Amino acid sequence: MPAPDPSNDPDAAYDVVVVGGGPAGLQAALTLGRMHRRTLLLDSGEYRNAPAEHMHNFVTRDGTPPAEFRAAARVELAGYATVTVREAAATAVVPDGAGFRVEVGAAPYAGSAGGPPALTARALVLATGMRDTLPAVPGLEPLFGTVAAVCPYCHGHELSGKHVAVLGNGPHVARVAFLLERIASRRTVLADGADLEPGVRAQLDAAGVAVRPEPVKELRRSATGATVSFAEGPDEEVGGIFVAAEFAQRAPFAERLGLRMLASGAVEVDAMGRTSVPGVFAAGDMAHTAALPMPMASVLTAAASGLVAAAAADGDLLARDHPA
Repeated sequence: MPAPDPSNDPDAAYDVVVVGGGPAGLQAALTLGRMHRRTLLLDSGEYRNAPAEHMHNFVTRDGTPPAEFRAAARVELAGYATVTVREAAATAVVPDGAGFRVEVGAAPYAGSAGGPPALTARALVLATGMRDTLPAVPGLEPLFGTVAAVCPYCHGHELSGKHVAVLGNGPHVARVAFLLERIASRRTVLADGADLEPGVRAQLDAAGVAVRPEPVKELRRSATGATVSFAEGPDEEVGGIFVAAEFAQRAPFAERLGLRMLASGAVEVDAMGRTSVPGVFAAGDMAHTAALPMPMASVLTAAASGLVAAAAADGDLLARDHPA
């Protein structure tokens, strides 16, 4: 039987507090539970892939709705007596002696007014994820996660044989269009009123990728995917749209703890998920190693990094308890 939830005790002490209930945090909690570490998982209920109807490119889970994945993980965690899952957000994470004090509240990453209960942890695994900011194109947000997406590896195959648009005007548009060359029947770059770099335009022309330079007036859901209307010229009917979103840390803890960051906006970690602050580990798309060009934003890699960070946290505690 699982142990009773002790998280209402203001003096509750945990080996590890995992902050974030997405795939990285869930896997971290599972790994720690299997090592019988007293673990608290704090889940704010905010998830980067919440708009997506299905997650893909995860062996045995291809096509699974994200909520179904999280629910199955919760069932598995319930079988581990040392793991407590709490549907609440951390509101503050502060170094405290050899460990950390974690304040907990109801609102995601809100202030701590009202004196929420403080928990203590010997180590932290941060798995709070990133927040996407979409281009300010009318109609894009309601399509995001279904007709519109950011990753061809995650959502490209479902558009097989369709006309696919790439929205944007940076150097990335050519790479995305090329990733789709074996998938889409047609590819069109929506430059949205900006001039593409001459080299990028030459690459697209050579590959037979159409370019619509006009400003995009509106995106509307249609029977085949979406209708793209422009400030001038005919509409385009597309089956799907890929877009580059800007992303930033979803939670403020990396900044507040003074963790070293990379130019991508992600927390710098080593191969084991260690951050620049001893006792703090990070996993999922909020973190990556400098050897990689960007965070690998997929459910499978997030879960894998959660396992690694949890194993590193367990090893760190082991070394503290049994110094050489």
